[in-house]
Amino acid sequence: MPTISTLWGTPASPEELLPKGDAEKTKEELEEDDEEELDETLSERLWGLTVMFPKRVQFSRAAVWIGNTSFMILVLPVVFETEKMQMEQQQQPRQILLRPNTGLSGGMQGALPSLPGKI
Repeated sequence: MPTISTLWGTPASPEELLPKGDAEKTKEELEEDDEEELDETLSERLWGLTVMFPKRVQFSRAAVWIGNTSFMILVLPVVFETEKMQMEQQQQPRQILLRPNTGLSGGMQGALPSLPGKI
């Protein structure tokens, strides 16, 4: 029975199997690698990242964006206004109690006047 080394030829040395590190590259090769990396702008890199996602994920991303912006434009102003109205309604009774001279008059202003002759 033939061995693997005879079928495939001579086995490769570990130096041939491992990739060359940056330590073995010359200064010119390192500068060329740096120049190749700088050719791509940030926007191009981000656009390239969108290509790696499947269409389903891209559609989901667009749907989430539309949903969130619609919520912020249509619903949040209504929520803020109702909260503002509730705060104003809570402040109204406090303003009546804190009016000047309410403690001196013996009653609240605007209350029913006492009827003369009745006890």
